[in-house]
Amino acid sequence: MQSTGIKAPNTYLVIGALIIVMAALTWIVPGGEFEKQEVDGKQRVIPNTFEFKDRNPQGIGAILGAPFEGFVEAADIIVFVLIVGGAFYVLQGTKAIDAGILAVARAHERSRTVRLLLIPIFMVIFSLGGSVYGMAEETIPFVLIFIPLALALGYDSIVGIAIPFVGAGAGFAGAFINPFTLGIAQGISGLPPLSGLGYRVLVWIITTSVATIFIMRYAARVKKNPRLSPCYETDQAKRSNLDMSELESFSGISNRHKLVLVGFGLAMGLLVFGVLQYGWYIKEIAALFLASGIIIGVVGGLKASQIVDNFSRGAKDLLDTALLIGLARGILVIARDGHIIDTLLNFFASLIDGLPAVAAAWIMFFTQTAINFFVPSGSGQAALTMPIMAPLADLVGVSRQTAVLAYQFGDGFSNLIIPTSGILVGILALAGISWTKWARWMLPLQLILLGVGMMLLIPPFVFDWADWARLWTP
Repeated sequence: MQSTGIKAPNTYLVIGALIIVMAALTWIVPGGEFEKQEVDGKQRVIPNTFEFKDRNPQGIGAILGAPFEGFVEAADIIVFVLIVGGAFYVLQGTKAIDAGILAVARAHERSRTVRLLLIPIFMVIFSLGGSVYGMAEETIPFVLIFIPLALALGYDSIVGIAIPFVGAGAGFAGAFINPFTLGIAQGISGLPPLSGLGYRVLVWIITTSVATIFIMRYAARVKKNPRLSPCYETDQAKRSNLDMSELESFSGISNRHKLVLVGFGLAMGLLVFGVLQYGWYIKEIAALFLASGIIIGVVGGLKASQIVDNFSRGAKDLLDTALLIGLARGILVIARDGHIIDTLLNFFASLIDGLPAVAAAWIMFFTQTAINFFVPSGSGQAALTMPIMAPLADLVGVSRQTAVLAYQFGDGFSNLIIPTSGILVGILALAGISWTKWARWMLPLQLILLGVGMMLLIPPFVFDWADWARLWTP
């Protein structure tokens, strides 16, 4: 792959630097405090009650101790992420998801209807993966399947990348369950898990539909005139060396894999039921994922040692996420102990004071998009920004639900184009496509998604989502 000339910043260094910067600010920024009140068991800021108070400058000891304090305070979210990651790795270890996707690909050969619906079917499948469990890195191996499939069907490598990667990305941005982004952001914001589910499902449908239509239109143009493809010449060489052995050797989805997929679907249904009916929170949801991981592993034919090994690998894969959550909370610890959180909130609120609430939500969206360039981790960004964005939303007349949605859009949409995303860079390297070619192709879709995101941030104000969301909350 051609060099982009941009080197991705190390996320740990970024957050570590922010801890130091925040500590420095405690020596400069005056201390201050808003009055608080308890709403639904959570502390909320009361607007127009800010008063200055003595600051408490944080030194070297506080900086070194911040990560420890951050891990302690974010322990519930960190353990939750590790358990959920382990459970999903057990699911992946059964190969049921792979078999389900290959089954749809095989059906393409036998049904004209499937041929017409192939792109939207797969886009929906991958979008559900992005929405339900934050499918991201998992799209990388599928690129190796979908590029030859797309070429064999008369499309190009970009279509082969876009189906799994953009499909999952659209679902990731419009997630209605994803515990790694939505779950963490809502938990930090003091919102019940899955609250506002109805509107979030509508958002998912719209974002997935927009991405699907864009890719279908592009695929149709390339199929009609292959020279329109930015990677026409390289694709010609790939077509001469096509290896469809994995699809050709696929004998159909087994009954065991069907049971695994049904079991996973039932577990997700139980998750929704438990949250809405019984008010399940992080502890109960983690327990459900742990139990479902074990059951799915047994149904999928994995031995006890394989279930344990897969669970361990899944948890290890998310250690970076867990570390980022703890470190990001350390920033909040420094700011809180230095008595400058409310001062910063008051400052940011004054910048957008007087603006319509919708405009404030848009600014949050743009801010999250900019931050994602430097912290391309959904859970890490939630841990970093939501402790500020949630109370800021209270001050400027934006519901916390809307602030979480602005975070989802800012994080999710830009993941599809930023060169600091390790996933995107890895996928493009596998495909042999330069980032500049991808960016030129992706830019129109990014602008469309930007507009769609701005429009989707308006209805929550029209319908007063803060109250409307309670209809979907225990």
